[in-house]
Amino acid sequence: MDIETDGRFGNKRVHNRLGPGSGAGAPSSTTGKVCNFWRAGRCNRFPCPYLHSELPEAAAPPKRPAGPGGNVWRNPNSGGRGGGGGQNRWGKNPGRSGGASHKPADRPCKYFLAGDCSYGERCHYPHSYCISDSITMLTPLMGHEKVITGIALPAGSGKLYSGSKDGTVRMWDCQTGQCAGVINMGREVGCMISEGPWLFVGIPDAVKVWNMQTAAEMNLTGPTGQVYALAVANELLFAATQDGRILAWRFSATSNCFEPAASLAGHKLAVVSLVVGGVRLYSSSMDKTIRVWDLATLQCIQTLSDHTDVVMSVLCWDQFLLSCSLDQTIKVWAATESGNLEVTYTHKEEQGALALSGVPDAQSKPVLLCSLNDNTVRLYDLPSFSDRGRIFSKQEIRAIQMGPGCLFFTGDGTGELKVWQWVIDGAQT
Repeated sequence: MDIETDGRFGNKRVHNRLGPGSGAGAPSSTTGKVCNFWRAGRCNRFPCPYLHSELPEAAAPPKRPAGPGGNVWRNPNSGGRGGGGGQNRWGKNPGRSGGASHKPADRPCKYFLAGDCSYGERCHYPHSYCISDSITMLTPLMGHEKVITGIALPAGSGKLYSGSKDGTVRMWDCQTGQCAGVINMGREVGCMISEGPWLFVGIPDAVKVWNMQTAAEMNLTGPTGQVYALAVANELLFAATQDGRILAWRFSATSNCFEPAASLAGHKLAVVSLVVGGVRLYSSSMDKTIRVWDLATLQCIQTLSDHTDVVMSVLCWDQFLLSCSLDQTIKVWAATESGNLEVTYTHKEEQGALALSGVPDAQSKPVLLCSLNDNTVRLYDLPSFSDRGRIFSKQEIRAIQMGPGCLFFTGDGTGELKVWQWVIDGAQT
């Protein structure tokens, strides 16, 4: 205790050096902060509005009991068979309950991603385009000025092709990584695929076709608006159009050209993705549905309506159909005993999903790549959906393409094309 006499108040003022918060009847701090003068041993205020004692350590939150191991979902509409295959093997990640399986990994420096971090090696954040032990970026390919919408590697050409909304198709030498030529399309490229020596490029109101072995060039008319997706099956070329139709051409060996074969109607809005699996063609649309088409009859045999927003991409893996949507989910579909597709597993994301691609890793294990609208790509093992890492970009990645060996490619909204390679135990394969 320090006792002081203060004539202004006509009484003795008691100053407790232990602070007003130390006694049972002492007043409490009005600020919840510790007095700096008390810490220095020279506070003479009474009552002091600050604490004259150190704050107690925060109590650790009680631990939640561990949840049931695994995330096994049974389809109630398929007799407990989980989509026609006994116990469901999707999403078996212990302790997870259907949410995004990735851990909150360290995010790379945002200034590095933008290309202007001034800290260099002194930066506290990773200077990397990925957070993963499984992949490494080999090189960026610069040249496009707008979002890349398609990547293809025609057989026998020795070239990598990329199409962009800047209205060009660029050819890249696979040995040197240098741009070997630019084709000016004059219109935004909506998509691009290759099949054997053929290169197909979707643009507004048409599909451009090149044969890289014979140098033959064709222009297929018929689409209305942008062509968002292309697929090849049963000697048919399918084009997904902005007006909701799917147009089909058949290659004629007699005339050595593609002739109109069919127009598949059913979607109410633009068709944005196509994939062929077995004897089926699957299409996804801005109308929030997926349609299943019989390749023999070209008739729609089922409409899938479980998504609640635009279905951006569909992918076939094994006997399953995978779909992703702006509703922040990836859905896995399996055939029931009746032959119809039903959802057998739903994986939740934290952002809208834009594109799906399946690639084998360095050990030939299947890995799902899912691009999200937070400028990242998630990597998941299949079928467990275990996290394999993330790819980061300046803008959204709209194009993902598997390459030869252990290579794959991504194209983002800035027009940057990146070459990636799978690695084993930190060593390039």
